[in-house]
Amino acid sequence: MSTVLQILNLAGSLGLFLYGMTLMSESLQKIAGDRLRRILSSITSNPLKGVLTGVAITSIIQSSSATTVMVVSFVNAGLLTLAQAIGVIMGANIGTTVTAWIVSLLGFKADIAILAIPLIAVGFIMFMSKRQKRKNTGEMLIGFALLFLGLTFLKDSVPDLSSSPETLQFLQNFTGHGFWSVLIFVGVGTLLTMVLQSSSATVALTLVMVNYGWIPFEIAAAMVLGENIGTTITANIAAAVGNVSAKRAALAHTFFNLIGVIWAVALFGPFLRLVGTIITGLGGADPFIPIAQAADPVASGNAMIYAVSMLHTLFNVINTSLLIWFIPVLVKIVTFVIKSPKEEEKYRLKFIQAGLLSTAELSLDQAKQEIIHFGNIITRQYGIIRNALDVKDNDEFDTLFKKISYYEEVSDRIEFEIAEYLNKIGDEGISAESGNRIQSMYKIIGEMESMGDSGYNLGRILQRKRNNNVFFDERMTHNVLGMMDLVDKGYEIMLFNLQAGYTKLNNIDNALDAEKDINKYRDMIREGNLLSLGKNEYDYLSGVYYMDLIAELERVGDFIINVSESIMEIKS
Repeated sequence: MSTVLQILNLAGSLGLFLYGMTLMSESLQKIAGDRLRRILSSITSNPLKGVLTGVAITSIIQSSSATTVMVVSFVNAGLLTLAQAIGVIMGANIGTTVTAWIVSLLGFKADIAILAIPLIAVGFIMFMSKRQKRKNTGEMLIGFALLFLGLTFLKDSVPDLSSSPETLQFLQNFTGHGFWSVLIFVGVGTLLTMVLQSSSATVALTLVMVNYGWIPFEIAAAMVLGENIGTTITANIAAAVGNVSAKRAALAHTFFNLIGVIWAVALFGPFLRLVGTIITGLGGADPFIPIAQAADPVASGNAMIYAVSMLHTLFNVINTSLLIWFIPVLVKIVTFVIKSPKEEEKYRLKFIQAGLLSTAELSLDQAKQEIIHFGNIITRQYGIIRNALDVKDNDEFDTLFKKISYYEEVSDRIEFEIAEYLNKIGDEGISAESGNRIQSMYKIIGEMESMGDSGYNLGRILQRKRNNNVFFDERMTHNVLGMMDLVDKGYEIMLFNLQAGYTKLNNIDNALDAEKDINKYRDMIREGNLLSLGKNEYDYLSGVYYMDLIAELERVGDFIINVSESIMEIKS
């Protein structure tokens, strides 16, 4: 019974550590969310800059998994190229080693648990604040405290080897097989990280095990190498629902870490001796001497955890320094392995397929890109309507009408799927500004879906006109095309304003002017139509279809201005 309780305590301690790390990471991302977006968007083709960006972001948010998932999502959204993404992922691998050093230097040297409860009290007071930034900072402090509480419980839940020698004996059954033992524990590290979905948690667990003499330094080193493979699973899961580019970015992460582990295992002895030399050179004890045989067990334990952290950092720094020069080769390899499908569905969600990003702010930027894509799809529908206006062949018109109908169905589907995505963002803890953005986006996609409906209505008017053998004269066709030109201009302005967003858009005078032009043109044609009917220049039924087209196009102009007004509502 005591053994079962010990296992449950160990699992619970690890769960508390993981939860604290997740809470701290997510709150840090909320605090720095907009800055992260700006940093990522400023990345150039310079691989070194990409690596430094990955190091900086992962050091800030304390999660390489979050960084790599974010990068995969950005590749999926077309915001980063594959080469840029690989550079950032390389940097993320270095940045994640900061967590191991924090745990090594603070978690084992000082009793952080003493400060954890007061820290939770301070964090809770800040969390109750109405100001979002202070609330996020309080959440981060609570996460930090829980992380070290979990680490303390983790240390305390490790069985005492003097009273439980069978535990050490169990592990020693796998440690005396030379090189095979190294491969076995590389596999153990990989599997453990895949299960826990956090290399930081498995590194922390490894540090506890080596500090208490469960495993020697060599086995701990093998586990750390395996953990670098296991951490790639998170990005691959995120990319599973993404496009080809996202899958390639995730696979590049796997290849990068696999190549590193291969050379590290091949040079295992010399690599570990290099780490041991650095630790002893800095005044530490020899990490190769088992704790049970050391003159000073405490110093030996400290030397081992520093050696494991040093190996973790050194491995990723060397691996990045070597492979940064081969990013173009990595791109070619993953492009060869994951080939582009011969025919991808042309009109599907393009940017939000990889799921939510790590913060509401970043997810909203991804939703914004999808909405711009939605706008571009709607404009294509109106291009087909223009072609259908004066087509002579019935079969050709039927083909165009089917396309118009298809776009209307696409607009319904895209509106629904974006709305579902926005619902998920709204379920997260979001700021008042993010809430305003979501409400604005709901309105915008509603207006765009209405544009798709109007496009279908225009197609139906043209279809009825054809079925009733009604023809427009040259002047009527010219006037309808003139109205379409004004609507096209309105679309261009709408897409420009969407791209700029509420942060850069100071006013919507351009959209207001476009709407005035559309209304003025509608009024002019309406008056002209009454005069022409009075002079019997064309029959009444022709005038009905003529004005139905103009009225529907004017209605589209109303939807277009509503989009720009929704963008400006965020500011107010």
